Amino acid sequence: MLQDEIDRRDNKQLSTRLERAGFEDEQTFEGFDWDTKVTFERDRVRDLLGLGFIDRAEDAIFMGPVGVGKTFLACALGHAACRAGHDVMFVRADVMLRQLHQSRADLSTERAMRRLLAPDLLIIDDFGLRRLDPEQSSDIYELIIERHRKSSTIVTSNRSVDEWVPLFDDPLLAQSALDRLGHNAYQLVMEGPSYRDRQRPDRRVRAEVPVKPTSRRSRRKR
Repeated sequence: MLQDEIDRRDNKQLSTRLERAGFEDEQTFEGFDWDTKVTFERDRVRDLLGLGFIDRAEDAIFMGPVGVGKTFLACALGHAACRAGHDVMFVRADVMLRQLHQSRADLSTERAMRRLLAPDLLIIDDFGLRRLDPEQSSDIYELIIERHRKSSTIVTSNRSVDEWVPLFDDPLLAQSALDRLGHNAYQLVMEGPSYRDRQRPDRRVRAEVPVKPTSRRSRRKR
């Protein structure tokens, strides 16, 4: 009975952490198709799954074209971190920047920034889609600087880190922030066909439901 109560509390706490993390979908390593033709450092990703990078306050950057599974792997690491008892937050870059901008209207920017600094692991999805204005450049700079060597951050992007510098309004802010992030992060490049194509409903049906062979008798004309 005592073990049942412990398991119940552990499951409840895990559900709370997952809900608080804000994942858009439940994406785990158990559900990842390791036979995909997308190329990336699989051994490095498996090492990250040990979550030692969170204990060391290190970062990770997943780079590659649209649909190769960057977000999936980032969220799978986040899900594993939740199961290990870490506080995790997942947020799209555009949503995060919009929330910070809106927080200035009611003078809650400090509280909004503290919310981004608090998690053991912050996952920023789809960074670098658009050029940053001065306000956004300053926010990204502050976020990277404040989390550096204190907590872990995972970033997914269609661009390489070198391509991020021109996106900032101030190149000095960009170089200062990205130098810290780049030297403290595992950088994984993913290339290949879209991983999402394998998750299409019709593809899943064909993979899961075997086709029953037609007998010779049923094909014979009567």
